[in-house]
Amino acid sequence: MSRVTVKDKTFETSLTEAQIKARVKELARQMSADLAGTNPLLLGVLNGAFIFAADLMREMTIPCEISFVKLASYQGTTSTGKVKEVMGINEDLTGRTVVIVEDIVDTGQTMKSMVESIGTRNPAAVHICTLFVKPDKLKEPIDIRYAAFSIPNDFIVGYGLDYDQQGRGLREIYTLVEE
Repeated sequence: MSRVTVKDKTFETSLTEAQIKARVKELARQMSADLAGTNPLLLGVLNGAFIFAADLMREMTIPCEISFVKLASYQGTTSTGKVKEVMGINEDLTGRTVVIVEDIVDTGQTMKSMVESIGTRNPAAVHICTLFVKPDKLKEPIDIRYAAFSIPNDFIVGYGLDYDQQGRGLREIYTLVEE
């Protein structure tokens, strides 16, 4: 396992680039089959999900569209528990199948808030697709239809996920090493 230093913390490889790419391809295949005929709108949550959303869309085999929303709930390595919308949705969602594309779901509060907000805009369906879910940390009963990986309650960086805005460009996923 290789190690990297991001700012003042050390991280160790937990998922390789090949493992991530293979799982993203599988998810795209499943979503393409499930959502055929719907022209889904992939709604990427910035900043963390931008790489995942782009790779997922490139692997989709059905027509789909993409847009982004920016929310904030993290400071450093911990969630503040409060979701703040920084950049909202401009598209008309009436009758659309919307797939929220998120980097990581831990407590579920952000996703619950987003699903409720999108639901007021009359979509045909709203699904959640996340790269990571932390089942032991979930506090909200949410339906995560598409999850690439289920992970323990560790802090991770890479493939779009950051530590104080650093480490997003790493091609692999690295887990914080407690020293």
